[in-house]
Amino acid sequence: MDQSTAMSGNTPLGGNTNPASYPNAKLDSATQTAHQTVDKVADKATAQVDRLTGTAHRAVDGAADAANSAAAWVSTLPEQAKDVQSRFTESACASIRARPLSSVAGALAIGYLLGRLARM
Repeated sequence: MDQSTAMSGNTPLGGNTNPASYPNAKLDSATQTAHQTVDKVADKATAQVDRLTGTAHRAVDGAADAANSAAAWVSTLPEQAKDVQSRFTESACASIRARPLSSVAGALAIGYLLGRLARM
């Protein structure tokens, strides 16, 4: 049997008998596979980053809306406190005008009790 016949039929590259091209072909194949894998991972990572970015934006927008509504509510508190104070003052004035003697007597009794408590 001739040696050239035996080598040409059973080579790993399907008939290419150049031994130097086989490692280069494996290296090219491995490089292409690595590039494809990196591209797939990068595409998946980009999609996940985009999804997470959208979720983060929605969360920040929700927090900003909540902060704005809380700020609007807090800004109305001083006005509400003034309204409550003026209603209480008007109510007290109306009660004193309706029963002046009992109001003075009540104030004297409360003053006397507070004075006694302060001495203890």
